[in-house]
Amino acid sequence: MNDLTIFNSSEFGEIRTVTIDGKPYFVAVDVAAALGYATPRDAISRHCKGVVKRDTPTSSGIQQMSYINEGDLYRLIMKSKLPSAEKFESWVVDEVLPAIRKTGSYQIKAPQGKELLALAVLEAQKTIEAQTAEIERMKPKEIFADAVAASHTSILIGDLAKLLRQNGVETGQRRLFDWLRENGYLIKRKGSDWNMPTQRSMEHGLFEVKESTVNNPDGSVRINRTTKVTGKGQQYFINKFVGNSTCVALR
Repeated sequence: MNDLTIFNSSEFGEIRTVTIDGKPYFVAVDVAAALGYATPRDAISRHCKGVVKRDTPTSSGIQQMSYINEGDLYRLIMKSKLPSAEKFESWVVDEVLPAIRKTGSYQIKAPQGKELLALAVLEAQKTIEAQTAEIERMKPKEIFADAVAASHTSILIGDLAKLLRQNGVETGQRRLFDWLRENGYLIKRKGSDWNMPTQRSMEHGLFEVKESTVNNPDGSVRINRTTKVTGKGQQYFINKFVGNSTCVALR
């Protein structure tokens, strides 16, 4: 492995690279972080296929780091939701890779334009096919287990809306509240009970009501009530919307 080379960008930070067997490799966490992934290591695990481990000098001493090849670099770019991902790609293609080629033996042209689009379409098609096969295989409880990692903890309805969106359901907090009221899960009449669970929802264990007390300046005490979705409720709604499962709607 050749000596470590560091490229710096005022917008994307530091990207560490090396040349291995004549080809450029990039420190995986540097790339994932620059592309805005909230959990870089998880993104690397899910999207990268050619990760190699190499001892790397750092400010804390020698550490084993994960490196990705150019193909995995483009996979991370394609799947990034960062608005500036295209700008990051241009920086790598126009500045980083040419600089590596000047001193190394790597001469393969980086895909650009229509070629890069074709790669993106091919990669997307593979992902869709894999996801379709996986959904067909998975049972409702498996879908839920994959979507809700901590189902034993009650969550806010807004958080449930986020989980649904992450699993392909086009909804938001307001729309989910509207749907829950219209379908008999939450009380729809205006008043102190508005957005509280209906009796049948409570009997089915889908929601719980958390109470908290607030001391007012005048010495009185106010009780706030918040509707939260139980673990059973999370399973119910994830399976209902995502899994098209055996959950039966409340009557």
